[in-house]
Amino acid sequence: MKSKTVAQPRPADKASAPKRPGRIHPVVIYPFHQPTDFSDLEALYHLVACLADDDERYARPITVLDRKTHYSTEGSKAFLDFRKGTVARSSDILDGWFVDTCQMWYAGLGLAFERGEPEDVYWLIPGDFNYGAGAGQEVLGRLHDLPEVVMELEQDFCVGEITTDYSHSKQLIDTYATFALLYNWFPAEAQELRRLTERPRSEFFALRHGFLQDLLRQRWYAYEQTVVMLLNAVFSGRRISRFLVGSISDLPEGRDSLASAIQQMERTERVLKSLWLERHQARPGWAAEYVTLINRSDNARRTAMTVLASTLG
Repeated sequence: MKSKTVAQPRPADKASAPKRPGRIHPVVIYPFHQPTDFSDLEALYHLVACLADDDERYARPITVLDRKTHYSTEGSKAFLDFRKGTVARSSDILDGWFVDTCQMWYAGLGLAFERGEPEDVYWLIPGDFNYGAGAGQEVLGRLHDLPEVVMELEQDFCVGEITTDYSHSKQLIDTYATFALLYNWFPAEAQELRRLTERPRSEFFALRHGFLQDLLRQRWYAYEQTVVMLLNAVFSGRRISRFLVGSISDLPEGRDSLASAIQQMERTERVLKSLWLERHQARPGWAAEYVTLINRSDNARRTAMTVLASTLG
C-alpha cells in the first residue's frame, strides 16, 4: 500500500506580511541648568504628555537628565516635585553622568533605538528653549511635523532650522565659522550641506531607524554631533530634508557671547579634524595634506574670529 503524502502548512511569507506601522520615539534632553521659572518646561511637558497619551503613534517618551543637574538643585522641592509630578508621569527618565549634551543625545537615542523597530523614527527635542513664550507655543504646536517629514516622505534625516535674521549670533557663527571650516575639511560635502541647510549644528532633528543604527556603530562625538551626522548622511547618500522650526531661542541674553562663539568654533574645528583623520589616515600622503588643511583651517578660524569679535565683542 502506497503511503500518502500529507501536505504541510506553508510558513507565512514574511515578505508579504503587512508591516507594522512605524512609531515615533520622542527623546527629550532636559536642560543642564535648571531654570527657576518652570514655564518653559511646563509648556514643553504639556506636549510630551500629549505624545505619551497617543501610544499608537508614539513610543513612550524618554527624558535624559544629567545627574549634575539633579545635584545642583540641592534638594529643591520645586525641582523634585516637577520631576516626579510632571516629567516622570509623561516620560521614562534616563539618569546619568554626561560629559556634554551630545553624550546625552547618544544615551537617549541609543535607549530609544533598543526599544524600536526597523520602521520607526527617532525625534530629538531639546529642553532648554523658550517654549513658554508666544513664539515657543507656536513652535510646540507644529513641532511634531518634524519627525513626520522623515516618516511620511521616507527621508533618513530631517534637520530643524530656527528662524533668525542675518545678524543673529547663531547665523554669524554658522556662516563665518562652521561653514568656513566645513569647506576647508570636507569641501564637496560642505557644498551639498550648504544647499540642504543653514543650521548644520541644530539641536532639532529626527532620523530613521536604519540611519541611527549606522550612526550608533560609529564613533560618537561629545560636541557638534549634528555636523557629524549630516556629513555621514552625505557620505552614505542618505535622504536629507529640512524643517523650519520657527522663531525660538535658547539664549537668555538673546545672543551668544563672544567667548561662547569662540568655544563653539573651536569645538567644531576639533571635531572636523578628528573626523578627517578617521577617514583619511590610511591613505598614502595623508600627513602632508593634513598639514596643509591645518594651515588653511587656522586662517579660516582667524578670519571668523575677526568677524565675530566685531559683531559680538
